[in-house]
Amino acid sequence: MKIAEKLEELPSAEEALGVSGLEFMKRIQEGEFAGAPIARLLNFTLTSVVDGRVVFQGSPEFSMTNPLGTVHGGWYGTILDSAMACAVMTRIPQGSTYTTLEYKVNIIRPIPLGTLVDCVGITDHVGRSTGIAHGEIRGVSDGKLYATGSTTCIVMRLSGK
Repeated sequence: MKIAEKLEELPSAEEALGVSGLEFMKRIQEGEFAGAPIARLLNFTLTSVVDGRVVFQGSPEFSMTNPLGTVHGGWYGTILDSAMACAVMTRIPQGSTYTTLEYKVNIIRPIPLGTLVDCVGITDHVGRSTGIAHGEIRGVSDGKLYATGSTTCIVMRLSGK
């Protein structure tokens, strides 16, 4: 499949800008809009969306390890970036979009392969031009804290609605 055909699976700019960020995220959760392809690749999925809070659930697999056999830091970063930035998305108005400016990850302990985790993103502030959120990765069955993170996102108004 060509890249252009794959891009057609994602919501169009008009669809994305035609709803609030919260509505956009709820439509992904409900399957009406396609989620991020990287979530499929890295084995995590959107499980909860409310105003200012998003949860992804996932489990790292062997293909996500570094040469030492532990979960690569990029997996922690990707799921945290997704949860924190999507939490910001829930607070942006119709006609706006966002993107991550920076994020930080603190890995507290290694996640054992195959461990199901929840990654929660919670907004701290979302204004006209900036969104700030924090997040954490916790084991579903053991409740252990595996990593924390924080992010700053830019919020951009793209239409007059």
